[in-house]
Amino acid sequence: MATNERIIHSVIFRLKHEAGAQAEQQFLEDGKTLLSAIPSVENFCVLRQVSPKNDYAFGFSMEFADEAAYQSYNEHPSHVAFVQERWETEVEAFLEIDYQNL
Repeated sequence: MATNERIIHSVIFRLKHEAGAQAEQQFLEDGKTLLSAIPSVENFCVLRQVSPKNDYAFGFSMEFADEAAYQSYNEHPSHVAFVQERWETEVEAFLEIDYQNL
């Protein structure tokens, strides 16, 4: 089975903010603005988690052309700053998954 080099990176999460609060909306908007502007990021989406099977509330999903593009994102100053300044202080719990098509 041949693999596609593209990587789909997704993270589902629950914020510390009260549901519907302005801080919740601001986090989602800032995440989209900052992370989607990183050059290697493709098809960035902000998602609302709707399954009753878990208690996460939101998701960010994005695609990368290959492992090098994904590494470029991970090391990009905007991503590093968002993680340190926002993610680590505002996210209560998360699950990160990286996929490749088979």
